[in-house]
Amino acid sequence: MSQGNQTSTVTEFFIVGFPGLLPKYYDLLGTVFFLIYVATLTGNTVFLTLFVIEQSLQKPMYLIMVNLALCDIGFCTVALPKIISRYWFNAGAISFHLCFFQRQLIHYFGTLNSLIMLIMALDRYVAICFPLRYPMLMTNKVMGLLTGFAWSTAMISPGITTIMSSQLPFCGPNLILNCYCDTISVNRLACTDTSQYERLSFSLAMFVLLLPFFLIIVSYINVIIAVLRSRSTQARLKTFSTCVTQICIISIYYIPRFVVYLTTYIPNIKLNIDSRIALTMLYSLMPPVVNPVIYCFRTKEIRRIFMQWCISPEKV
Repeated sequence: MSQGNQTSTVTEFFIVGFPGLLPKYYDLLGTVFFLIYVATLTGNTVFLTLFVIEQSLQKPMYLIMVNLALCDIGFCTVALPKIISRYWFNAGAISFHLCFFQRQLIHYFGTLNSLIMLIMALDRYVAICFPLRYPMLMTNKVMGLLTGFAWSTAMISPGITTIMSSQLPFCGPNLILNCYCDTISVNRLACTDTSQYERLSFSLAMFVLLLPFFLIIVSYINVIIAVLRSRSTQARLKTFSTCVTQICIISIYYIPRFVVYLTTYIPNIKLNIDSRIALTMLYSLMPPVVNPVIYCFRTKEIRRIFMQWCISPEKV
């Protein structure tokens, strides 16, 4: 069979999800994913609504949260409906081209999330280390340019790997051992040696993860140093509380990602398939669910407006 015929053999893939999961738990897991999707949509939509109707929230810091909320909604909308239908209705089939489209968007929103968290860390760094210059440096216009740059450039790395993977021959196996189409799961189904593609994918993944992660860590180190120099105990506690919360979310986002990539591409480190999928879903779905609580509703101003809105919507 020629390579041209090989590439046209597979016309659709099938999203397996967790291969070790017993069928009796399919409905339960589908319901869990559905509730996660509803929680993500509800929490982030409430914040977006408050941002639109309340002028006092239209500030650079909240503009970052708007972009994070849109990113989280986008990711969950791309990732969850298909796996929910797979577990509820056994409708896991996905066309060849739609799988690659999903793969592109999955990695796009993942990269975008990383860049938005970097912008958030930069915003906190300027606010705490240069408080007098913050109003001039971080305007809505500047924040719009930064977030617009993030939305644009986040497409580059996933685009490169998606184009390369789409040129691989797929001649038989079509079971995606994951809850959605991603680089690792799709490339494993190719009927050729993918080591060159895997090295490039790994290098790009480490670049888009490590560079923002390094800059985020540097910014928070400078924030902590600046806070320790502060004479106000109350200011220290407030800033440390905010930093610890954000560092927890950042750790949930980055550390499992590093583990998944390292265990996939480094031969001496192994992780069974169900554990890898569980880690993938942890770092993919936990931040979108908890971000509205951590970043938005723990903020006193948002909490006050939300309570006013609940009690008397017409006054907000």
